[in-house]
Amino acid sequence: MGTTIIDLTLSLYHGLRGVEIHPHTRIASDGYNTTNLKLYSHAGTHMDAPRHFLEDGATIDQWDLQKCVGPARVINLAHKAPNSLITVEDVAPYAEQIGPGARLLLRTDWDAHAELPDYRTHFPRITRELAHWLVARGVWLVGVQTPSVASLADRDELRDVHQILLRGSIVIVECLINLDQLPEVVTFIALPLKVQDGDGSPVRAVAMI
Repeated sequence: MGTTIIDLTLSLYHGLRGVEIHPHTRIASDGYNTTNLKLYSHAGTHMDAPRHFLEDGATIDQWDLQKCVGPARVINLAHKAPNSLITVEDVAPYAEQIGPGARLLLRTDWDAHAELPDYRTHFPRITRELAHWLVARGVWLVGVQTPSVASLADRDELRDVHQILLRGSIVIVECLINLDQLPEVVTFIALPLKVQDGDGSPVRAVAMI
């Protein structure tokens, strides 16, 4: 049987938050097409580096790429209500499969809200307690279908959850899509641009089945 690749990445387009795309040259006038891209470091489907929330944290070009490629477990949390908290109890049934080197994709199906007004305001998010639990278990990567792992309206929560995960050297991938198309275990790939001293980067995330 062949390998099926499922795209888990939002499309970048002019007008998406943090994205500007302008023609630079065109075939009619210059003989070839080129484009100027202006990208916010956390635009679309993206990866956070420790430097995002830790002044002395590692930068995006320093992440261990081994953490960004390999087996990942999809945890179905699609039942979580808007603005709810994802807790230790929610992932406890998977505890035996969550150990050192684990990569977790938290399925909430929140990508269905990507073009809706509540996308950045009412998404389910990770608690501080769950963040500590994931670090204690040696998790390598956490991917979410939401624009952040923590509330964008609560600066303390936003800072705390990110700092806990990033201090624990957990790679954070946000704004994933299509997790509803995946089986429970996949090969996950999300590679950032090699931006010197970067605090984050858009990624092309895919799952191989």
